[in-house]
Amino acid sequence: MSGAALDLRGLRGELRLDEPLARHTSWRVGGPARRFYRPADAEDLIAFLRRLEPEEPLAWLGLGSNLLAPDEGFAGTVIHTSGCLNRLEALNATRLLAEAGVSCARFAREAMRRDLLGAEFLAGIPGTIGGALAMNAGAWGGETWPLVRRVLTLDRAGQLRERTPQEFRVGYREVQGPPGEWFLAAEFALQPGDGRAARERMRALLDARAHTQPIGEPSCGSVFRNPPGDHAGRLIESLGLKGRRLGGAEVSERHANFIINRGGASAAEIVALIGLVQETVERATGIRLEPEVRRLVGEPS
Repeated sequence: MSGAALDLRGLRGELRLDEPLARHTSWRVGGPARRFYRPADAEDLIAFLRRLEPEEPLAWLGLGSNLLAPDEGFAGTVIHTSGCLNRLEALNATRLLAEAGVSCARFAREAMRRDLLGAEFLAGIPGTIGGALAMNAGAWGGETWPLVRRVLTLDRAGQLRERTPQEFRVGYREVQGPPGEWFLAAEFALQPGDGRAARERMRALLDARAHTQPIGEPSCGSVFRNPPGDHAGRLIESLGLKGRRLGGAEVSERHANFIINRGGASAAEIVALIGLVQETVERATGIRLEPEVRRLVGEPS
């Protein structure tokens, strides 16, 4: 892999070397990324991508709320979108355009402010629009992709493309599209309605989340996808795994489908606890729980 220095002339973003990923993931774990770039805007990101070596490993990171970064780090370049790719605007009375770095909560609030309905569930998702697109994020009966009308993608050569939802295979917490492309922005179609009704629904969803999930503790959100006809949290709790701990990683006492960092947990300990939960549930029920969290494949940097 090439370690050649990049030509930074004309770029307006911020490049950091050996940046600890633990600073940027909600689990608070992860070793250093060899390069860590925060673009100034979409145009700056395109210019940056065009300067990367073709063989350079590349990963995208928003709020880091659904990502497990390895202890050994990432021997490549991480693009950090949160707080920079933050364009959010109305295209007409019912359509919103959001870039990948816009937080889901901000998007939901903007929809509510414009008296638009359908995005309330996003208020409780602690991630960005880019992450929501990549995994068809959902909660409380709502999902991201039914709202999508078109997306803008970038490949590693900085080529911008406009695509329709029909070009993607979308499922439960899974989206497959053209290989080697990442989401830059999306256009969403919402329903006109009463912003007060949206506000009340958002408040109810956030209250329910606060009462049932370990808000404020380092976690990735739900670790496992719900199996057909059941809930991962119910299965894990039924087997007495709440509070089970390996090192600093612990199955939450509040919600069994959450693994929290009790302090000083390593990514390896979290991986081991995920495996223990999978094996215990499969041995008892025959159901193999599939992780919802994404793992960043890393090498020593």
